[in-house]
Amino acid sequence: MDAKLMSSLPKLLITGASGFTGKHACRQFSNAGFEVIAVSRTGFFSEEIQTTNCDLTNKEDVIRMIKKFKPNYLLHLAGQNHVGKSWIDPISSLEANFLSTLYLIESLRHINPNCRIIIVGSALQFDPQDISALTHPYSLSKTLQVLISQAWEVLYKLPIIIAKPSNLIGPGVSNGVCSIFAGKIAEMEKKYTKKIIEVSNLHAQRDFIDVRDVVNAYETLFKKGSSGKVYNIASGQSRSLEDVINTFKLLTGINFELKSQIHDQIEKKIEIETENLTNLGWKPLIPFEVSLVDILTFYRENTKI
Repeated sequence: MDAKLMSSLPKLLITGASGFTGKHACRQFSNAGFEVIAVSRTGFFSEEIQTTNCDLTNKEDVIRMIKKFKPNYLLHLAGQNHVGKSWIDPISSLEANFLSTLYLIESLRHINPNCRIIIVGSALQFDPQDISALTHPYSLSKTLQVLISQAWEVLYKLPIIIAKPSNLIGPGVSNGVCSIFAGKIAEMEKKYTKKIIEVSNLHAQRDFIDVRDVVNAYETLFKKGSSGKVYNIASGQSRSLEDVINTFKLLTGINFELKSQIHDQIEKKIEIETENLTNLGWKPLIPFEVSLVDILTFYRENTKI
């Protein structure tokens, strides 16, 4: 792209750009007319968009990056999102989710306080008024991340929006349960593994939302979202893991065995309120079945022969 044209485009920093959501977000916002700067810790390269490396847990690194790019927008996707790892090393989870966010928004406060910011929270946050509801260090780190973001919006009037997506699905490398199932099915089809899928509880309920719908929601929030508000991003439909597996069975000729550790524990359907977001004109567009087709296609194409 012409350098003069690039300089006239709104500048967007996307942290965690090499991750599952980050790659989709880079594509979405580049096509939407933003000058995207893709941020990752190490080793990310793209011929299509500008990239930069930054250790977000290093305050000086963050300050240098913000001074260099002076973004108009920040989409903060980076962080540690593994509950198990948070038990083993809680400090690194707090650094990755809480401190990195503080360094980013505090740097922007001093260098470019008008930058519109989206901080991505988690459905696994807990109510800080009820400490007994805390279940793991990851929940603590994400709760603190959102609290500090909301505090800086109140105290310093920074234009910060909180987005809380539900369970993300879609094509690409992901640790989500739908991707795990698709990866196993692709391996079964190529006869790499036994024809068995194991789950802890078939009746476990989830609200699944396609990652491409989610990045569309982020664009809507940048354009129309209100500072200080929390926006849930969800499909509005609860599905059990059994529903997921039965849909996958329709997409493959493999007759696999299903093992569940829990057989009689029925979970309540999940209800997530998305009115704040749908009032802005957003709605999910990609059907669940299409998402699963795209996930399975991705793993079929990327499972080695």
